[in-house]
Amino acid sequence: MTGPAGPSRLLPVDDDLDTGPFFAAARRGELALQHCTACGLLLHVPKAYCHRCGSWETDWRVVPGRGSLLTWTVVTHQVHPAHPVPYTVVLVAVDGCGAHLVGSLPGRPELATGQPMEVWFEHLDHGVVLPNWRPVAPHE
Repeated sequence: MTGPAGPSRLLPVDDDLDTGPFFAAARRGELALQHCTACGLLLHVPKAYCHRCGSWETDWRVVPGRGSLLTWTVVTHQVHPAHPVPYTVVLVAVDGCGAHLVGSLPGRPELATGQPMEVWFEHLDHGVVLPNWRPVAPHE
């Protein structure tokens, strides 16, 4: 979310050839990752061709918005005014696809390795939507 008086967030390039479909899916409320259409290999980080079979044919598939926490670190040194410290960078293993994605949480939350996580979609300036991760609420 954007704050009315805070500094602007750094925005990812969301319309380039390699990563545009990732951000387009996020604008639809979906988490999508690139796959090789010839052999089915997950191509994350996105690539022009499959490094396993050499195919140049790829597509983007919606993957589960759930995962488990692999690791995290608390950032205490502020490097940009739009990202107040402390905040926690998390690495999440997405269920069922083998991808690991990064997210962030405000502050120093209580976390545990293997903790269930869910994606949520952060709406930033200029229509950019960024998938991010948060712990699954205990009742879910």
